[in-house]
Amino acid sequence: MKDRTIDIDRPPVRLRAWQSEALARYRDAGPTDFLVTATPGAGKTTYALTLASDLMGRRAIDRVIVVAPTDHLRTQWAYAADRLGMRLDPTLANDAGGVRPDMHGYVTTYAQVAARPAIHEARTRAKRSLVILDEIHHAGDGLSWGEATMTAFDTAARRLALTGTPFRT
Repeated sequence: MKDRTIDIDRPPVRLRAWQSEALARYRDAGPTDFLVTATPGAGKTTYALTLASDLMGRRAIDRVIVVAPTDHLRTQWAYAADRLGMRLDPTLANDAGGVRPDMHGYVTTYAQVAARPAIHEARTRAKRSLVILDEIHHAGDGLSWGEATMTAFDTAARRLALTGTPFRT
């Protein structure tokens, strides 16, 4: 089994000014829920994974769960996390049961959560989890997606919502 610690020998991530400020605000407030609105390409993924790494390092959380709109983004999140020394499983299926012990967490989609919210709720309850809701406005794409997201992650230790599109027509 691989060690679950985050690889601290990797070069530090250089944060943009807004990312550093948002990280400081988060640390000061210690909220359960936090919303980041930034334009596409501004660095929301880097911010979220830096926050996740910080929370794991301070032992505030034990698991990271990322919910993304598409399967393609699942892979992108896993690669981005790997660059920071964090292992997120982008292939964990709803019928797979638990998260592998050599992983820091997993990446799923809103559609997967809607299909089986109870399995995601169980995974969230199993460990103190940070749930990163990428492009959170997608939870409103269908009533079932929003309800399933609330059911699955209501008990999360922390929730971070990200969006580049806070308002939609």
